[in-house]
Amino acid sequence: MGAAIFYAVDAVALLRAVLADHCPNDDAARQHLAACTARGIDPLDYCAHDFGLGNRETWARAARWAGYPFVPALPAQRGDTMIDRLDALADARSIRTTIDGHAVTLVAPRFAHVLGLRGRGSRAHVRFAPPDAIERALASAASAQLMDNARQRMSLLWPRASAADLPRHVRIAFAVLVTATIVLAMLAGAILRPFLIPVVAAVLMAPGMLRLAAALPQRLPAEPAPLSDRDLPFYTVLIPLRDEAHMVPLLRQAMGRLDYPSHLLDIKFVVEAKSPQTVRAVERALDDPRFRIIEVPPGPPNTKPKALDYALPFARGEFIVVYDAEDVPDADQLRRAATRFRADPALACLQAELVPENAHENPLTALFAGEYAGLFGRLLPALARWKLPVPLGGTSNHFRTAVLRSVGGWDAFNVTEDADLGVRLARRGHRAEAFTSRTHEEAPLTVRAWMAQRTRWMKGWMQTYCVHNRAPLRLLRDLGWRGFLGFQILVGGMIVSSLLHTVFLGSVIARLMFEGLVGFVPVDAWDLFALGIIGAGYGGAVALVISGLIHQRALHLAVFQLLLPAYWLLHSIATLYAVIELITAPSHWAKTTHGVTRVTRTGVERSDAERVPGE
Repeated sequence: MGAAIFYAVDAVALLRAVLADHCPNDDAARQHLAACTARGIDPLDYCAHDFGLGNRETWARAARWAGYPFVPALPAQRGDTMIDRLDALADARSIRTTIDGHAVTLVAPRFAHVLGLRGRGSRAHVRFAPPDAIERALASAASAQLMDNARQRMSLLWPRASAADLPRHVRIAFAVLVTATIVLAMLAGAILRPFLIPVVAAVLMAPGMLRLAAALPQRLPAEPAPLSDRDLPFYTVLIPLRDEAHMVPLLRQAMGRLDYPSHLLDIKFVVEAKSPQTVRAVERALDDPRFRIIEVPPGPPNTKPKALDYALPFARGEFIVVYDAEDVPDADQLRRAATRFRADPALACLQAELVPENAHENPLTALFAGEYAGLFGRLLPALARWKLPVPLGGTSNHFRTAVLRSVGGWDAFNVTEDADLGVRLARRGHRAEAFTSRTHEEAPLTVRAWMAQRTRWMKGWMQTYCVHNRAPLRLLRDLGWRGFLGFQILVGGMIVSSLLHTVFLGSVIARLMFEGLVGFVPVDAWDLFALGIIGAGYGGAVALVISGLIHQRALHLAVFQLLLPAYWLLHSIATLYAVIELITAPSHWAKTTHGVTRVTRTGVERSDAERVPGE
């Protein structure tokens, strides 16, 4: 009994020392400790988050009370430290290092450990530090091993199944196959019609019918009641950044709006070290104890998935989500995702809807928004219902962290790592779903920006198609015949159909020039069949977009969809560029510049004077 009373006295004293003026007497301290017990929160995290002390001030006061020196930040460490289990870094609270020529152990102890450390140990060799400073130092110390892990983990878990393992001759063979398919489609109307027209039907009509079926509205299932704060799990948010210092204030505001307990949030800005302005911008936000920074050292490939893989060992959450620099998620998105995961233990991944907020800014952004409405509002939910592989979007995908690690994380060499990861999850028998929570984004404003982004996406889809088809029998065994056919139709069909749009448009123009309208009068059954192919291909795409706009209550954008033939022409050009890059620069990452819209995230036009410098 005496030991328990002594412990209680020390606990009260430590809490009063940390909270200072926020805790004027012992009774108030006991009330705070009772609140921590009821909420399942460590009292030091309670001080840092609920009272705004932040990590640095909280652990500095704990160090003073326990009688240990305090180190607020650590210099960059040598990058050759080897860690036995990288995934254990998420829970690490100490690091051995050298300060002023002396070997010391830096610790960020939890509340109970601080009580045990007082009056014990050698104060000359043990010092306190904030937990975020220790995490940053560990990332620096093990940077070489983390980089190797980011590059190689996928290949070790999936031999010959990373985009890094695609030799040049395989990429060239794929380009030849695509070209041959286009040539066959061009010849289908003139020669070997009984053979070639059915081939074209398989390439074009199947994706069109898939989109037509997905365009049919479905009743949404009822969602379970949201979890209470007490029942919510720890959640990690990864935000990869490069040369995006001007986006940090928006991100800080967007993350601050999340309806999720502060002490259960682990928000990591994953910043390329070669963008020092972005590093400094994030450092200015680190007074918020939810935020931490992981600096990714330079080194090929310079891709987003490599940066995410580098940071993955530090993810502390049971669940994890990726957001891009311009993302503003619904405030309740994490709570809804956690609720869905807890209600369905077999669910591995959730994809939120991506909605461009600047859709009305010009015709290109309106077309982009229509495409997104069909994809995220209709197609992906339909694929999930049909138990087909779900090619994820590049952001707002939520995972069970253990499942994500078990499939190897992201492919660092695939420039559309999200779609590839959706296929990998399906191959391992994991289920992905879409849900109606939205993340508001920024559509590209110019054709040049759109073209660079779309070329990268199409190149990544080609990488995904090649990688998973290198062992087709194994793919069939992993996915089953329905999943296998779905993959071929969706991924392969999308690549080829993007080019065939231009072929058909060119043939229409040529026939109009040489034969006039008479040339479009069907003369036999094969002509009718060809018209059916065109109708299904184009009709499915249009129906999906319009259905998605209805779902999002954005029919005011429907008039812009009259420009879809021109938009598909842009798709064809981007696909041609992608084929070339697949051979010449397979891992080149065309970075999308964010923050250039003249529309604020509240929909109000900004004047030039209000624009962020550097945009």
